[in-house]
Amino acid sequence: MKQYEPDRLSPAQLAAVWRSVRNGRAALTRRSLLRASTGGALAVGGLGALTGCGIPPAGKARGGTSAEDHSATEKTVAFSNWTEYIDVDDSGKHHPTLDAFRRRTGITVDYTEDINDNNEFFGKIKPQLAAGQSTGRDLIVLTDWLAARLIRLGWVQKLDASHLPHAYANLAAQFREPDWDPGRAYSYVWQGISTVIAYNKKALDGVEVTSISDLLDKPQLKGRVGFLSEMRDSVGMTLLDLGKDPARFTDDDFDAAIARLQKAVDQGQIRRFTGNDYTADLAKGDLAACVAWAGDVVQLKADNPDVDFVIPDSGYLTSTDNLLIPNKARHKTNAERLIDFYYEPQPAAELAAYINYVTPVDGVKPYLARIDKGAAANPLIIPDKAMAAKSHAFRSLTQKEETAYEEKFAKLTGA
Repeated sequence: MKQYEPDRLSPAQLAAVWRSVRNGRAALTRRSLLRASTGGALAVGGLGALTGCGIPPAGKARGGTSAEDHSATEKTVAFSNWTEYIDVDDSGKHHPTLDAFRRRTGITVDYTEDINDNNEFFGKIKPQLAAGQSTGRDLIVLTDWLAARLIRLGWVQKLDASHLPHAYANLAAQFREPDWDPGRAYSYVWQGISTVIAYNKKALDGVEVTSISDLLDKPQLKGRVGFLSEMRDSVGMTLLDLGKDPARFTDDDFDAAIARLQKAVDQGQIRRFTGNDYTADLAKGDLAACVAWAGDVVQLKADNPDVDFVIPDSGYLTSTDNLLIPNKARHKTNAERLIDFYYEPQPAAELAAYINYVTPVDGVKPYLARIDKGAAANPLIIPDKAMAAKSHAFRSLTQKEETAYEEKFAKLTGA
C-alpha cells in the first residue's frame, strides 16, 4: 500500500503559517474583532505534526470512509467550529439557532469552539483520520484550502443530497462550483470572506481610490497604503488588477503580480503588510487605504463614519469557511440535518445578523431585514447581483506551487 506522505512545509510556508497565527485571518482576532472575546491561548503545537513521517491513508481517493450511522438512536451531533463564529444570546451561554434546531428535531448539538487555526486543527485530527479512526466529531468548519486537502486525501464523507434540500436549493450561485469540490459534493459553505479595498475618507482628503492601481501608484498615498500578509489575498487582488483571473493564473502571472507589489515596496508606497492589525491604523488614518477583509470593515464602519470600502471594477477575492463531515463520524445524518437547517432563511439570517460575515444563503434578505435593516442592506453581508458577479476565488495550488509562491511572497514582505 502506498504510504501517505504529509505535505511538508518549507521555511517560507512555516513563516506564512506563523504570520497567519499571529495576526492573519487564522488569528483569534479574525472573529473576535466583531464580538468581545472571552480570551484563551492559541496553541500551535500542531504545526510539528505536519512534517511527520508517512502513515497509511484512511482513503486513497475522493470519497471518504463512513461508519455505522447512529443518528436514528442517538439524537446528538458533535460540531467543532472557530471561536466567536455563531450567534450567542445576551447571557453569553446559549446559541439561539442551535437551541431552535434542538427544539425542532430533538437533536442536541455538542458545540465546541476548538478551532483556532487551520494548520493547528489539521495537526490535531490528522492522526485519527490517517489511521481510519473517528475524530469524535461529526461536523467541522475549515477554510477552503484545507477543506480541499481533506477532500483530496479522502478524509471527509460525500454528502447525501436527499438530506440537504434547503442547502441544495438555497446555496448562492457564487459558491456552487469551487474547483476543489465541484457541485459541493463534500462540503457546504458556513460563511464567505470577502477581500475588498477599505479607506479612511478623512485621511484620503479628496484623493479618489477605486482600484488596486490607485493604491500602488498614486503619489498622494505614498507610505499610507496597506496590503495583507496573507499571500492569496494580496496577490489575488493584484492579479485581478492586472486583468488576470485568480482561478486560472500561470507562474508568469504570479511573478508579474509579485513584481508589481515589489515596485511599490521599493518606492515606499506600501507602508506595511498586515493582518487584522490594519484596523487600528485605518481607523486612526495612519493608513489612508488598504486591502481589507469585509468582516472587519462592517464593524469599522459602524464605529467610525470615516471608514468605507470600494469594490474595484476588476473584482474582488472571496474565500470560504466550509462545513464537512469527517470520516468515521458517528452521526452523519444528524450532521447533514444541521447543515441543511442553516440553509433555511430564518436561521441563516439570525446567524448573519450576529457575526456579520457573507451569508452563502439565497433568500435571506427579507428575514435579515426584520432583525437588522442595516445588515440586510449591507452588500458586505448580502452581496447584490452586481457585487456577486465581481467575486473571484483563488485557485487550488499544488504542493510545489504552494512552496514556490510562499517563498516569493515571503521575500516580498520581508517575513
